[in-house]
Order: sequence, then structure tokens, then C-alpha cells
Amino acid sequence: MATILKLLAAFFSAGTIAFAILYAQTAGSIWLTLAITFGTFAYHFIMRLLIGLIFNTVMRNHADYTRRWYQVGKLETALYEKLRVQRWKGKMPAYHPALFDPRVHSWDEIAQAMCQAELVHEAIVVCSFLPIAAGAWFGAYPAFIITSLLSAALDMAFVIMQRYNRPRIIRLMQQQRKIAAVDRRESA
Repeated sequence: MATILKLLAAFFSAGTIAFAILYAQTAGSIWLTLAITFGTFAYHFIMRLLIGLIFNTVMRNHADYTRRWYQVGKLETALYEKLRVQRWKGKMPAYHPALFDPRVHSWDEIAQAMCQAELVHEAIVVCSFLPIAAGAWFGAYPAFIITSLLSAALDMAFVIMQRYNRPRIIRLMQQQRKIAAVDRRESA
């Protein structure tokens, strides 16, 4: 997934430059439309990569999943049941699937990586709306609003998925700790 995102960022960036050059040379409105469209897509892909890089550099998949921000309430859990998260969460791609693989990482490490992934996607949701400001220069507010809404909705799905899964991972971790404690007592 990482390679695909990087390739798409490069593709849309190159397209933006190419169409901007064509517009500058011909003043054809189609080239401006394509430059804006490709530029908007380039922004969304590059922004995702940069936000992920920043969070990974700062947090390195270490987070305190007991903090209030990461706690999931009863109303939120009910919402996730209504959204049927259980049905679609397995179809969502992961940027680095190995981060969530229990054969590679402990459940504690996975829960921490889930917290970081949630923060990354929450930041992306906020930054998804920044291109709307470009409407002041280029007009075409509907295009900027639609791409921003779609981008934010996509990343909210990832936030929801992390928040839906994390309590289950934490319960599994707690069960394993109880079993380990019983085993220690029995062997003592």
C-alpha cells in the first residue's frame, strides 16, 4: 500500500505540472481544470504521506492507549454496531500490515500502533478540508468541497475501524495477562 500511495502522489504531481505548463502555453480552460484536479489529488496523497511520516517520526508507534482520547464509549460502540463495522473492517487496506500482525508484534504493541494510526487519520481528516481555501483563487468550490468531503469520509472509516478494534485487542491482552498470572501462581 505504501508503494501505491507514493506512486499516486508522484503521478498526480507530475500531471499537475504537465497540465499547468499546457495551460500556461495555451490558456485552454481544460488544462487549468485538469491541473487543478490533479493538484488536488496530489495534495491529498502527499498530505497523507507527510502526516504519517510526521507521526511516525514523533511517536514511533508508542502511545498510551489508556488515555482518555483513545477510550471508546457506549454510544460510540452502539454507533459502530449500526454502521456494521464488523462486516467491512476486514476489507480495508493497511499502510503497513505488519504493524498489526500478532505473529510479529505483541498485542500491546499493536494497540499502540492502532492509537498512532487513529491519530494519523484524524489529522488527515482535518487537513482534508484545507484545499477548500483554494477556491478563493480558482473558484470551483464544489470540486474542492466534494474532494475534501470524500477524502475526510475515507479517513473517518479508518478512524472508526481503529476505534472499533482497539477495545477488543485490549480485552484480549487483559485475558492473556490473567492467564499468565494464573500460570505463574500454579507453577510457584
